Amino acid sequence: MKSIGEVAARFGLPTHVLRHWEAEGLLTPARAGDRRRYTEADLQRVAAILLSKEAGFGLADIRTMLAAGSATARREVIGRHRERLLAQIASAQAALHLLEGDCTHDDIMACPHFQGLLAERIPPRP
Repeated sequence: MKSIGEVAARFGLPTHVLRHWEAEGLLTPARAGDRRRYTEADLQRVAAILLSKEAGFGLADIRTMLAAGSATARREVIGRHRERLLAQIASAQAALHLLEGDCTHDDIMACPHFQGLLAERIPPRP
């Protein structure tokens, strides 16, 4: 079993992060008196939390996935997150399309590509 300091150092985290995750219901380390004691299973949970955060999951979804009693429940959370990511990707691609027009003007406001995008956004007259 590892102390909170050992686990935090191993993962390069401040100890308050592990305490916060515990308060959020993501970790439940054993106690030896008033000290937290982390098992190998806890280390796996920390790694799972970090991977999930890197994938953009919020703590609520991570908690749901970790607490899910079935693969189906975890797939539902992952499916919702995938849809959010696809929407973010579409938004980023639209932003790139706006910025990457083949404009030779120094001023984006004078760029025909940008002007065309502006025209598409103006609603028609009633």
